[in-house]
This record gives sequence, structure tokens and C-alpha cells, in this order.
Amino acid sequence: MFHGTMTALVTPFSNGFIDEDAFRAHLDRQIEAGVNGVVPAGTTGEAATLSFDEHKEIIRIAVEQVAGRVPVIAGTGSNNTAESIELTAAAKALGADAALLISPYYNKPTQEGIYQHYKAVADAVHLPQVIYNVPGRTNSNILPETVGRLSHVSNIIAIKDATADMEQLVQTIDACDGRMEFYSGDDATVMPFMAMGGHGVISVVSNVAPRSMAALTTAMRKGDVDLARRLQFTMSALNQAMFVQSNPIPVKAACAALGWMENTLRLPLLPLSGEDALQLIDAMQAFEADLPSGIERLELVNN
Repeated sequence: MFHGTMTALVTPFSNGFIDEDAFRAHLDRQIEAGVNGVVPAGTTGEAATLSFDEHKEIIRIAVEQVAGRVPVIAGTGSNNTAESIELTAAAKALGADAALLISPYYNKPTQEGIYQHYKAVADAVHLPQVIYNVPGRTNSNILPETVGRLSHVSNIIAIKDATADMEQLVQTIDACDGRMEFYSGDDATVMPFMAMGGHGVISVVSNVAPRSMAALTTAMRKGDVDLARRLQFTMSALNQAMFVQSNPIPVKAACAALGWMENTLRLPLLPLSGEDALQLIDAMQAFEADLPSGIERLELVNN
């Protein structure tokens, strides 16, 4: 149903509130750069610190500004199943094309609990849903056999896999037997992920390098492995810099360096500073210098 490069959007803030103008401009920038979808109100969008009203407002703005140009996959996950149902129902009512739901965090549910959580949301809200496995955030792993069971639920259509574990990916693809699509949640392994059968990426780095990531996923879909490999290697240092501290601290700093929004996060996250900030700027400049001609230029703002 979805494919290619889908950006896990940052949420701009100003004076403690959502910066709607900056967010709308960021959405337009992404679409003009050629991304295949956008994902508001996810981890990169600091969903954990959004109020329910703000969470819904972010989705509303995204749907309105995108205006059908690309799919909007709204983040609606929670460690509370009832909250996930409420947010997913709101996303559907607001016109989102699908929902992305992180596996329940902190609670440490069993595999059966994870299955029942996702099934309950899918049964309650008839909207295409993407499950999200990111053990580094949730402290639990959705095992291949659990994903295989979920692939039989008609409106659970895909998984965002941020494990960077190619062996688990193989086992999970096999368990699903063609009933589910696979999106990488790890920018550093997009090319091998797609080579194993993945359909694209839900990307952090595409907030600042949308054309390059879109070029990589397009190249893989067309079978141009040489170009995809070159782009994956070119983005290597940038990918590393984007996770020098917890996401979205570095990517928000990168967006601010480009002059697109304030470098403002909500506590307990703090803006990137010191050596890590210098490393990020160095990686952005090196990335720009190494790009194949015509792909992208970041046009760094000197602060």
C-alpha cells in the first residue's frame, strides 16, 4: 500500500507551542523533495510530550497541508491500548491514510499481550495500521511468529522494523508469507533491508536529506543497486550523527542549522550542544560535499 521514503516528521515548537507555520513549511519541503509519505506525531515528532489535543492537532495540520499529495501515516501508538484506540479513531476522523503504532513500551507485555493490543486497536478502528518494532525504545521485541499472527488481521498491513537485525527480518518476512509490507526503521540499513524484500523506509534522516533518501529507495525499487549503495555509503556519517544522542535531539538541531525551525525540544530532552553539535555540522557538510551531482544540497545556515 505504501512504499519508498516516508519521513518521520519532527514537530517544530516556538514559545512552548506547536509552530504551525514551520510545520506546514516542513511538510511542503518534504513533498517538493519527492518523499512518498509523511509520518506526523511519531517518536521523532516528540509524541510522548504532546497532549492529546496537540497530538490530534499535528495530525490535522498534516492532513490539511498535504492535501492528498502523499499518504499521511499518523503516529497513534501508546502503552495504553485504550489511548491507542482513541488516537487511531481520531486519526481516521481527521483523514489520515493509515496509523503507525509503536509496540507498548514500559509495561513489558508478553507476546500474547502485544498481539492482543494490536488486534484490539485493529478491531476497533477500521484504518490501515502499521505496527512498529523498536526494541531499543520499548524494551520488548515483537517476535517473527507474533508478526506472522498479526499479518492475518486484515487492516494490519505493514511493520516498521527498527531492529537492524537482518536475520530476524528474514524470519519475519517468511512468517508473514506475503500478507504484510515491510518498512525499515533504521536509516543505516535501508539498502540491505530493501534487498531482503523491504518496501521502503520510515526515515529520520529524510527530514534533512529527503531527496537523497528518496533517491536511494527509488534506486532499490528500480534495481539500480550501484546507485543505492553509493547513496547508503554517502549517508553513513550523517546517519551516525543523527543518533549521536537520542532521537530527535540531533535531527531537530539539524533542522535548526538549516534555518527551518527553532532548536527547541520539550523536557526531558535538551538541545544538542558541545562536541556532538560540532560532529553533526561536520557530518552535514561532508554529506553535502560527497553527494552525487544533482541529488541534493543542504545549504547550511551558519549560526
